[in-house]
Amino acid sequence: MTSLSDETDGRRGVSVRCGHNASVGVEFRDRFNFDEDSVHYAVELRAPGLTARVDEVVAWTWDSDLALFLDELAADYRGWDGERIWRTDDRDLSVSAVFRSGGHVALNWTLRPWPQAAGVWDASVTTWLEAGEQMTSLAADLRHFLAREDR
Repeated sequence: MTSLSDETDGRRGVSVRCGHNASVGVEFRDRFNFDEDSVHYAVELRAPGLTARVDEVVAWTWDSDLALFLDELAADYRGWDGERIWRTDDRDLSVSAVFRSGGHVALNWTLRPWPQAAGVWDASVTTWLEAGEQMTSLAADLRHFLAREDR
């Protein structure tokens, strides 16, 4: 399940909750425009015993964005073989998708900040969504969240 919300300070956010376990989720929040070529945002992963956050994931305007990747998954609601992967240029956020029986998609969200630094860490959670409507809703919510404020 996904939801687009306005935070108390007026900023938008997107929540993704696992269809099999509502305590597992991903939050997109604190979006800001640093310049005309990028949008920056925070991503937080949650699961029982785990909270991981990267404060500044960067989406470049010329790059293939996450909403487009999710749109393509939603368009293939009847399924596909193998794993599909999307990641930011900096590789601090990646999403892999696998179609499962019953019309569900397993989305594995991985945070890996500072991949070139010493002492690097990563964390992952998997959310399960319905292949059609829930994927379409997530894509639309993220597109709205990532849209530049000055457009």
